[in-house]
Amino acid sequence: MTKENPEEPTATRTQSRGQAMGGLDRIRKAAGEDKGLRLNNLMHHITLDALRQSYLALKRKAAAGVDDVTWHRYGEGLEAKLADLHERVQSGRYRPKPSKRIYIPKGDGRERPIGIAALEDKIAQHAVGQVLGSIWEEDFANFSYGFRPGRSQHNALDALWVGITQRKVHWVLDADIRSFFDTLDHGWLMKFVAHRVADSRMLRLIGKWLRAGVSEDGEWSRTSVGVPQGAVISPLLANIYLHYVLDLWVKQWRDRQARGEVIIVRYADDFVMGFQHRHEAEGFLREMRGRFAKFGLEVHPEKTRLIEFGRFAIENRENRKEGKPETFNFLGFTHICARRRSDGRFTVWRKTIAKRMRAKLREIKEDLMRRRHEPVPEMGRWLRSVVQGYFNYHAVPDNIREMTIFRDLVSRFWLRALRRRSQKGKYLNWGRMQRLIKTWIPPAKLLHPYPNQRLRVSYPR
Repeated sequence: MTKENPEEPTATRTQSRGQAMGGLDRIRKAAGEDKGLRLNNLMHHITLDALRQSYLALKRKAAAGVDDVTWHRYGEGLEAKLADLHERVQSGRYRPKPSKRIYIPKGDGRERPIGIAALEDKIAQHAVGQVLGSIWEEDFANFSYGFRPGRSQHNALDALWVGITQRKVHWVLDADIRSFFDTLDHGWLMKFVAHRVADSRMLRLIGKWLRAGVSEDGEWSRTSVGVPQGAVISPLLANIYLHYVLDLWVKQWRDRQARGEVIIVRYADDFVMGFQHRHEAEGFLREMRGRFAKFGLEVHPEKTRLIEFGRFAIENRENRKEGKPETFNFLGFTHICARRRSDGRFTVWRKTIAKRMRAKLREIKEDLMRRRHEPVPEMGRWLRSVVQGYFNYHAVPDNIREMTIFRDLVSRFWLRALRRRSQKGKYLNWGRMQRLIKTWIPPAKLLHPYPNQRLRVSYPR
């Protein structure tokens, strides 16, 4: 979901609490009371006020789409533009623009296609996403964490850590769906949405976004499968798709076929499963391949692995003289079987993925060389925000050593950039640099509690 999303708008104060309940609250209440209910008359919740709130929720500095309209530019004469957009959406005259296709580099050297929607499309998609989210938040599984209000990557990481350390997990399935956002089937997606939505106008609007196509170098191309990564509504549609394809099926398989314990944690299209028995993990993987093929998806053969991982993995592999247990990556961290230093009991260490940290350091180094002629306080403020932002995500227990290395390398890159400002730069000694580092670069310290502690607070049950 877009950052800075507002809470659901509150209704006007009245003496009756029932009357004060907002429209989205009523939708969520109805969806929660009857899991088989198909809701109609949803378009009237796309009000002018809802579009205004959606505009305010968008990122101010986001890249413009094919219309080249930025957030600030659209804000000039905002009320008239929103009124026109509202009238077109409600009358059916609204026509979305194609997504602007750009590519961003991936960690493996390839490029990830991103679709940037026009600003009006972002506003309409956000407003519709608020309505649809009110319905499916009552249906989504508890082990689904991606792009949901009140849930984050660290909630998913906590659940995975607790599941592996406190449940009977001896095998981990590190799964990957090949090009999920690019291969998502439109026909199946519309059927899944229609399970809960009976409003034909809402279904027609979603279909328009799916058929809008993409524009690359000024040339339009049709899209018969997939949803553009970067569109505001794409994460919600992806969650709906995987809710029916994966989540409901996993719960059914776990209840009816599994004899041992099974855990799963999913964040968008990235998920990890833990099994007590190897033969059940292998059987599940075979069935999952067939399940995905039915809905146009494919398990990535090279990135999907079944590894021995859990409280007995270290001892078992030592007895077989097979070396240390394999590791797996999830949401930016490498998960490692380990023993606690205090009592030797099993735990899971989480370290920042090495290649991602190297990529971030390389990016900072290049930016520092470009900024080397800026005033030192300006460079310091920028560097502090970058390092603090990195720590805010990665400073978890057992990862402080990597954060210390990260901070030291950033400090050395800054020293090198300052010395390149002029021929006199070589006289900048390490003592003076230490004062700059202490002033501007945050110290490496623990910013997240242990997963079991935070999980108890977030989910008391």
